[in-house]
Amino acid sequence: MLTFLYQRFLNGFEDNKIDPITRMVSENTQLVLQLFNTGSYIEESGVHPFMKLFYNQKYVARIVEGCNAISVLILFISFVIAFSGKLKATVLFIFGGSLLIYGLNVLRIAALSALIFYFPKQASFLHGVLFPLCIYGVVFVLWLIWVRKFSRYAKEDVK
Repeated sequence: MLTFLYQRFLNGFEDNKIDPITRMVSENTQLVLQLFNTGSYIEESGVHPFMKLFYNQKYVARIVEGCNAISVLILFISFVIAFSGKLKATVLFIFGGSLLIYGLNVLRIAALSALIFYFPKQASFLHGVLFPLCIYGVVFVLWLIWVRKFSRYAKEDVK
């Protein structure tokens, strides 16, 4: 259901236009990078639906719709709802977990762009293995916390 709604959201934009979520992720990534490197900035592609990311004045990566972590958030939220607990706990955990995932994703893109600048030959490994492992690892830990502490399947402490 969430995937369907997100796809409907994306279909509301013209071809070759960047959606607002990807734009926001790009702008937040730029803010993080500029804390450490004033030569970092983003630039919208005039032809394709992505943002160009520059580190130290060098074009190192592009931020596309798939980089905004919405698919990861949908996966996270779906799991929490599937193993829901009390309404308040469920809503708060989804909100807090989503903020954490969003923040980590922005940091992931920033770190990835800096590492690609310094280690361009490792770009494939960094983008395809290391950083997905990190973000999905955090989601897995959040799921474990949810199931063990807050879901209706959580075991209550017996004294």
